[in-house]
Amino acid sequence: MAATLLAEESRKDLLMLSSDAARKMRETVSRDAALRRLADAALEKGPWSVTAHRPKGIDVPDHEYYSEGPYWWPDPKNPDGPYIRKDGERNPARFDDNHRDLGAMCTAALALGIGAYFFGDDRYVAHARKILSAWFVDPGTRMNPNLEYGQAVRGVNTGRGTGIIDPVSLIHATQGIMLLEAAGKLDAALSSGLRRWLTDYLHWMTTSDKGLDEKKSGNNHATWWTAQAAAYAAYLNDAAAQQMAWDHYRNVLLRQIQPDGSCPREEARTRSLSYAAYNLDAFSVLCRVAEVAGVDLWRFHTPQGVGVDTAVAYLTPFIGEPKSWRKQQIVPFDSAGIVFPALAGQGLRNAELLRIYRGLPRANTPWVQWIDLIVKQ
Repeated sequence: MAATLLAEESRKDLLMLSSDAARKMRETVSRDAALRRLADAALEKGPWSVTAHRPKGIDVPDHEYYSEGPYWWPDPKNPDGPYIRKDGERNPARFDDNHRDLGAMCTAALALGIGAYFFGDDRYVAHARKILSAWFVDPGTRMNPNLEYGQAVRGVNTGRGTGIIDPVSLIHATQGIMLLEAAGKLDAALSSGLRRWLTDYLHWMTTSDKGLDEKKSGNNHATWWTAQAAAYAAYLNDAAAQQMAWDHYRNVLLRQIQPDGSCPREEARTRSLSYAAYNLDAFSVLCRVAEVAGVDLWRFHTPQGVGVDTAVAYLTPFIGEPKSWRKQQIVPFDSAGIVFPALAGQGLRNAELLRIYRGLPRANTPWVQWIDLIVKQ
């Protein structure tokens, strides 16, 4: 217990919420029945393991995460040849089990972390220990800390840097872990194992060929790469990695945004509004993590006067009225999980953005409910 309490005392923030703000919210949140239901639901799920489902006919070591690119399909003209890409059309026959299980684990970790911190119920802690140990620590079931086999394309490669978009939900798990540790509930051995795993994974992200390819991809993949790096660095108290993320935002990521606020790489997609919003979610998560760490990226502008606020002002009207979007969107736009108007509204102190956000349908997920908590503070 002493070791985990020391972690709370030495950390100044809880990733997306300051420690002071979190403590002040405890009494109010402890009466939130909806959040308690989400935490209770997580008690009935998992644990999950990357070893539980393996691709058939593909030689991948058991502890390696494996997924296939969602938009790649067999070629009707060459059934035995390389797969071909159909942007925006997901192949339901692809191997997606590890990706699905990773997302479920991360969702549960966040729900249980919220439950442990705000409700003080040790049932949430006990189950969190099981699911976190199974995915990250237990030698029989753990995932190796890399994505060398992420978003593979049959007949083309065994994995791509693009696969680093798959574990965006690890940000949710990291938030849950930080809440569990702040509650003084994770034992030192498990905390040490989690830190070791995320240290190794962050090192792989920032040094491997695939990781560096993703960092410089120039679209939402680069933005989410940076948001992930910043989140894991915050958990690990890695000041150098955090500074790298802030510098990458200022010097590289903002080049995606045109003076009118558009992001052409996203708008060229067949799900253009969805990708544009997804990219702004990444920008906003990154800016929020920086804000809690005492760095204001919200108001940073390039010499051309471009900042994240430029893109937020451009895109937000379409989030509220998606039918007014005139570019290609081959599936109905779903705003229920979009969070950038909330985080940007809070970070920029913009009441209109918050008003628009509150008028959107919102998914009943731990992540969206966590964002709602942040904007209520």
